Amino acid sequence: MRVLLIGSGGREHALAYAIAQSPDLTRLVVSPGNAGIAQIATCVSLDLADHSAVAGFCRKQNIDLVVVGPEGPLVAGIADDLQAEGIAVFGPSRAAARLEGSKDFTKILCAEAGIPTAASQTFDSVKPALTYVHDHPLPVVIKADGLAAGKGVTIAEDRASAQSAIEAIFDGAFGEDGARVVIEDFLEGEEASFFALTDGTNILPLATAQDHKRVFDGDKGPNTGGMGAYSPAPVMTPALIDETMARIIEPTVRMMAARGTPFCGVLYAGLMITAEGPKLIEYNVRFGDPECQALMVRLDCDLLTLLNDCVEGTLGTARVSWRPEPALCVVMAAQGYPGAYKTGEPIGNIDGARTTGVEIFHAGTAQKDGHIVSNGGRVLGITASAATIEDARERAYEAIDLIDWPGGFFRTDIGWRAMESN
Repeated sequence: MRVLLIGSGGREHALAYAIAQSPDLTRLVVSPGNAGIAQIATCVSLDLADHSAVAGFCRKQNIDLVVVGPEGPLVAGIADDLQAEGIAVFGPSRAAARLEGSKDFTKILCAEAGIPTAASQTFDSVKPALTYVHDHPLPVVIKADGLAAGKGVTIAEDRASAQSAIEAIFDGAFGEDGARVVIEDFLEGEEASFFALTDGTNILPLATAQDHKRVFDGDKGPNTGGMGAYSPAPVMTPALIDETMARIIEPTVRMMAARGTPFCGVLYAGLMITAEGPKLIEYNVRFGDPECQALMVRLDCDLLTLLNDCVEGTLGTARVSWRPEPALCVVMAAQGYPGAYKTGEPIGNIDGARTTGVEIFHAGTAQKDGHIVSNGGRVLGITASAATIEDARERAYEAIDLIDWPGGFFRTDIGWRAMESN
């Protein structure tokens, strides 16, 4: 099969790593890719907002399957437009991608399907939102309704921060993504990530993971796109996985099909494990980043076959297998992230740090004058697997010590919850 993978981050490098192992793969093209992806695939520059141009490229290159990594193109309808041109796509339609593209849409679906989630209200203007939080118990979670580049969420523990977050969103901090605000009750518990593939009817549960969103050790500081992750998540027991499937994933897939907008792709459920059981925090319509890095080094079967089964509607006969060893990913980021940061800094000895049981996935890198340089906020995902989570973490940090990048930083406590549970 000839595959076009869309995206440029650590998630896409991990997907490319797994797809490249398929015996059915004849060619892998990635757009735009990064310096790490370029080592295992052909990277091309396409205008991903011009879906007709992407379709033309696919026809010219005889692409058999397009795999869409990031959420933006999916919400913009790239799957619909390519499929209309007769091109097979792994990823949901524009209508189905609303599960991530609109938090209000997901809240409405949860209410209709009886899916457990935090109580919430949605507001179209600033004054009613401010009135609501004035008397509402704290903390509350303030969310821009749209994608907001993953940055439109504030946990407000006092009235002043709630007001500030609401006013910032309605003042245009996130553009059209902030046209509405969702305010929801704060859930107490432990977060976990759960992934499942679906062809719109059949569902194949994948694996669990746990992300570290805060920028600093001890889960301190602002939220980021993710500073590390590990899989599996010990908090997700077999009983909780069964409950998540029965009460969250399966009702969602049924409801989307009943609405006439079947979901085909990967569902990433961000969960809070509360005293009452798992509750849905949010849906993503793509693999997580950096959870994907941990998942892909554990995967022990053909990813390309699974993705194609989703597209062909044959997921009912598919099987997935995982290596038993846990995997852990530590993100190296540029100093200043998630605020302002420098790019173009040289990074040395990446290959030398790729030791036994360690894969290094590039997230924000580029080639310049024959050297790899930083080209983003989150730059590398050092991913290790071993017999225990403790050993995997040790391997990952030993590899980081071998990387020559003075301008990089990382959390030193990735996996702490898993080790506390042991």
